[in-house]
Amino acid sequence: MRRRTSVLRLALAACLLALAALTGGCAGGDTHRTVVVLGPWTGPEGAAFEDALARLSHRSGHHYVYKGTRSLRETLVAQLEAGAPPDVAVLNSIGELTEYAADGRLEPLSPQAAERGYPPWSPTLTLDGRHRTYWVPLRVNLKSLVWSKRATGTEAPDWCVGMAAQATSGWPGTDWVEDILLHQAGPDTYTRWATGRLDWKHDPAVRRAFTTWSEILGPRSPKSVERSLTMSFEGTPDPKHPNAPKRGLLGGSLPGCTHEHQGSFIRSLYPGAMADNSLRVEPAARFLHGRAAYKDTYEVSGDMAAVLTDNPAAQDLVTLLTSENGRKTWSRRTEPHLRPFFPDATDPQPGDPTGLAVASYLTHDADTLCFDASDVMPPVLRDAFYRAVLTYFQDPRTGTLDTLLGQLETVRSQIAVTPSGRSGQVHAPDDICASPGG
Repeated sequence: MRRRTSVLRLALAACLLALAALTGGCAGGDTHRTVVVLGPWTGPEGAAFEDALARLSHRSGHHYVYKGTRSLRETLVAQLEAGAPPDVAVLNSIGELTEYAADGRLEPLSPQAAERGYPPWSPTLTLDGRHRTYWVPLRVNLKSLVWSKRATGTEAPDWCVGMAAQATSGWPGTDWVEDILLHQAGPDTYTRWATGRLDWKHDPAVRRAFTTWSEILGPRSPKSVERSLTMSFEGTPDPKHPNAPKRGLLGGSLPGCTHEHQGSFIRSLYPGAMADNSLRVEPAARFLHGRAAYKDTYEVSGDMAAVLTDNPAAQDLVTLLTSENGRKTWSRRTEPHLRPFFPDATDPQPGDPTGLAVASYLTHDADTLCFDASDVMPPVLRDAFYRAVLTYFQDPRTGTLDTLLGQLETVRSQIAVTPSGRSGQVHAPDDICASPGG
């Protein structure tokens, strides 16, 4: 990757910040001692990460500038087009990271940084015949979970469903379909599907996952369907306090519902329930009509750090953030219900009962962890998948599903061979399922 002048990069970043609230920063002195980080955390989570960076800055001697945004892909694309990328970007999509690596946008990680990367979060990419690691997880989350209030029963769920998520609306539905397919067909079929080697239209595992999802949710009125399509996965604020944080689907946003299929990050919306242990969390397997052989298999996700410039301090920061000291610093600076999960059993983990239960599955109790399938897919296929589940949720008839699966298969076939759609340039990361600890 060609060296861009520090002056141009910082000047463009500053302009983007002023005009479009994009990442950037200005600092005096040696600009190679300044590291610009773009990430997904805002609000209290973003403040905690910034606080951790400030603490780490005192030890490293580097200056860290963090910008958090929920429009992460759009922001990064704009920066790349302007020739002013951040030094480090934190993304949750292996599909996007693979495309950036294939385009020469990512720097291979140094051996020190790469040491903390292992499957399923950091599958090795093959570029130009060389096997390299291009990203490592900063924090991770366990999916394949069902949440409910301890005061309610568990045998007849009334499912809480919120499908809205701005530009990524639909992903709560893809999580359902992915989880069902994983537990019905197993990790091998799941991997072939996620990495573009399974026919959406003709393989029965895919169709069965969609129809099982519809069966689990049960009959829904048009009013209920419309409410779920427009309801944020985070729920709504208390109407008596409209400026308060969103309270989660189980917090009263959808009155009457009793169970929520969602990843471990959702605990951040229930600080009171985390404090008094009034929320129950359990593996989703028993709800998914899957096979007993796969009951200890879980989907996972992660926020992965990649380096986009030749600033050596960026490689140092990734190494520092994934070190024991870096993770302890981040955890200590974060409120209890927001504390991050990390992939290794020796890492600090949330200490509340729910956090400890989740961490145990992540680090040793699970048989197999598989990375979120839609986050492995190329963005064009992932986005089509999002739209398809929204349509199917609204109209789960057989004819609708036939059409949707045909459309998804057309997209897959057009970008088959590699996740980036560039035949022969990059091999699909097929090690997206692994035992805890790699």
